[in-house]
Amino acid sequence: MEKVLITGGAGFIGSHLSEYFLQKGYEVYIIDDLSTGSIRNIEHLKSNPKFSYTLDNVLNKSIMLELIDKVDYIIHLAAAVGVKLIVQRPVYTIENNIEATKVVLELASKKMKPVLIASTSEVYGKLDKELFNERDNLVLGSTYNFRWCYAASKIIDEFLAIAYYREKRLPTIVVRFFNTIGPRQTGQYGMVVPRFVRQALRGEPITVYGNGTQRRSFTWVGDVVWAIGKLIHEPKAYGDVINIGHVEDISIIDLAKQIKELTKSKSKIVFVPYEKAYEPGFEDMPRRKPDISKINKLIGYKPTKSLREMLIEIIEYEKRNSEE
Repeated sequence: MEKVLITGGAGFIGSHLSEYFLQKGYEVYIIDDLSTGSIRNIEHLKSNPKFSYTLDNVLNKSIMLELIDKVDYIIHLAAAVGVKLIVQRPVYTIENNIEATKVVLELASKKMKPVLIASTSEVYGKLDKELFNERDNLVLGSTYNFRWCYAASKIIDEFLAIAYYREKRLPTIVVRFFNTIGPRQTGQYGMVVPRFVRQALRGEPITVYGNGTQRRSFTWVGDVVWAIGKLIHEPKAYGDVINIGHVEDISIIDLAKQIKELTKSKSKIVFVPYEKAYEPGFEDMPRRKPDISKINKLIGYKPTKSLREMLIEIIEYEKRNSEE
């Protein structure tokens, strides 16, 4: 029976990934310090005898070594996430993201256990082109602007993973997520879809940051966990960086309008300047849409839902949740 360790396993993606591997018959071990995850996300998994959770930080080396010893694969999701958190707590973001990845790779290399490292489309920074390819240059802003510290920390994570593969022959894979969405995602740290949906359902103003022309591509969480499950078993993916995303994109203002329509909300759409939402001098990128030809060729990955279908499922989940 195969065994997997998921760091950040009580988070949004981590909890869905735990479900996926349990359904596949794996023994699933997770570690999470609940800084951005929630015990509620895994409440329904606790009674499963193949599921084990540890409430601790990845930086606890003795606990991590014990967990890594037990498993066949490691999926490292634990990180500071969300633009709001990153802008508010840059020291925590930088230290937590880089140090945790160092611990995971160092301990995994002692046992030569394959590691999948979660990165982000944020690493592309201010790059402005139609499709973002894994080999594109990464264009960040000034170090005076803490907007970019998350991207910079994730770039270091990627370099570390590739270095461990090349220098120590540790099987590593880096995946860049493009705006993963689905049930159980929190809007607390600036994630746009759950924030818009909750505002619309409550009849509150739907707050669009900036002018709303910025375009984003949204990925269904079920597609992300399926891709991770396939990639971890694909030797051709080792030592590589791989986009996981969707072929559609949408402007944020049109996203707000679509959510308003689907929820039949009377909410007004209002614009909030970036400096009010985050910090003075905040910079955003005009578009972020992935080239997914590599992952399609590797494992046959294709998005399974349209954005409209994703939004309908999320809205239904939020309605049920608010009634509980």
